[in-house]
Amino acid sequence: MSAGHSHDHIDATDFGRAFAIGIALNLGFVIVEATYGFVAGSMALIADAGHNLSDVLGLVVAWAGARMALRSPSRRFSYGLKKASILAALINALLLLVAIGAIAAEAVRRLFNPSLPDGATVMAVAAVGILINGATALLFARASAHDINIRGAFLHMTADAAVSAAVVVAGFLILTTGQQWIDPVMSLAIAGVIFWSSISLLKESVWMTLAGVPAGIELDEVAAELGSLDGVTAVHDLHVWPLSTTENALTAHLVAPDAEPDALLAGARELLRSRFRIAHSTIQVERQAPGDCIDC
Repeated sequence: MSAGHSHDHIDATDFGRAFAIGIALNLGFVIVEATYGFVAGSMALIADAGHNLSDVLGLVVAWAGARMALRSPSRRFSYGLKKASILAALINALLLLVAIGAIAAEAVRRLFNPSLPDGATVMAVAAVGILINGATALLFARASAHDINIRGAFLHMTADAAVSAAVVVAGFLILTTGQQWIDPVMSLAIAGVIFWSSISLLKESVWMTLAGVPAGIELDEVAAELGSLDGVTAVHDLHVWPLSTTENALTAHLVAPDAEPDALLAGARELLRSRFRIAHSTIQVERQAPGDCIDC
């Protein structure tokens, strides 16, 4: 019987500068947008400013989670604080839900108590929002496919750019039609867009918090690939879970009666790293399957 442990971590990119720039840009825009929203009497602008404020908080949470995940292991936290990035993604998803509720509630109130906002001001401020949110989204685009925490920040900013574009449309329609209902209806549409974009983030962050098999990894496929290694006759006690938003871990028992353990472990680690991006693996090689193994 032989066991091997590997933690050749896949390097995570430090987005500290991107977070700092994004937070500064969006905090400044929140102040401008809220001020002009009150001056122009636009619920769409005020709603978007409230959502942008939640995004600033979201960026702060995501940055804190990313920084904490880089902390070295300690006696109390033997894996370090890697799961902080998962908690940050979950908090971000919940912040989105709070923002959606606030926007929708105020929009409904405005439907029954309408006021006509200044359409030109709405269009001008929202156009600036497209530039601010679009630029911030680009800061996180590079790693959004591989890190749910970074993807949360990217989705926030991308959705905000689209929402700002919708607010521009609302301002134009107000100018051309003078209809009072356009502003609150557009606010409800904004809430719907934000809700739709946040569902996948919420589901995946909850899944990762509960140590579910990470998205993009099929347990049966991992078992089949390990079982195809030379000398392996069975795979059992296979577990895969996320250590953070960028690192996954695995434990497994490989039954290999005639294989050379060191060579088998090296091959298994390379397979897991290159094929499944699993850089932290603990594998035990057995000469024979346990007699009480049911699902090998």
